[in-house]
Amino acid sequence: MLVQQSSKLKEEILRLKKEKDVVILAHNYQIPDVQDVADFTGDSLGLSRQAAQVDQKTILFCGVHFMAETAAIISPHKRVLIPDLQAGCSLSDSITVDELRNWKKQHPGAVAVGYVNTTAEIKSELDYCCTSSNAVNVVKAIPDEKEILFLPDMFLGSYVAKVTGRKNMHIWAGECHVHAGITPEDITAKLNSMSDAEFVIHPECSCTTPMMYDVADGRFDDSKVSILSTEGMLNHVANSKAKNFVVATETGILYRMKQQNPEKNFVPASEKAECQY
Repeated sequence: MLVQQSSKLKEEILRLKKEKDVVILAHNYQIPDVQDVADFTGDSLGLSRQAAQVDQKTILFCGVHFMAETAAIISPHKRVLIPDLQAGCSLSDSITVDELRNWKKQHPGAVAVGYVNTTAEIKSELDYCCTSSNAVNVVKAIPDEKEILFLPDMFLGSYVAKVTGRKNMHIWAGECHVHAGITPEDITAKLNSMSDAEFVIHPECSCTTPMMYDVADGRFDDSKVSILSTEGMLNHVANSKAKNFVVATETGILYRMKQQNPEKNFVPASEKAECQY
């Protein structure tokens, strides 16, 4: 899009937003042009909480379908809009409610713990709903003798099982296609070529568990490798004294990182890590 056309479109969006008293929320993974017209940018749960706090009664959620659903659950008295009803999520789509019910029947008495990246229908069948930043603490709070069904992300589940040492935790074989595509080989190549950089890795990545073992074995400096949620990444890079960072998550977050930390350098672990939704 030409710069002049883009500028006019932004002006029109801002005019309509004010006229109709709408608040625009944009997920960290949205393209820069969308983030620029948003009132708030953040992760899915943080934005849903923000929706509950604002005065506006109409929320325009620039994200995928489950995110808008979550905002509607938290703010049932508000109208939540989504620009594209077909904006799905490969992770959210990796389990159906029938599959979850059958899984629960196979493990009677088990505690179902689900990631926030699930549909409202799935959430209604859960005992606990967690985020990537509190998943470890949620699992730790469940009595040791209780079986756990963790869904839908197998990489986050493996990470939680490794950190907690939980042996009776069953993990659904779902994945985010973007994070699953960030491989241990991607991280190793960047580690070898950027010795002065810090690495921030999202726990949904397929490289997370291998990296934990490599750090534990002393192959890599644990002070340079952090496994964090997207908001955890933003806080970490802002507070770190390092100047160079390799970021293992969807590349959209680099725009916000660069805006907030213009004096620092951010490189994606994989240039292909873009969500097409």
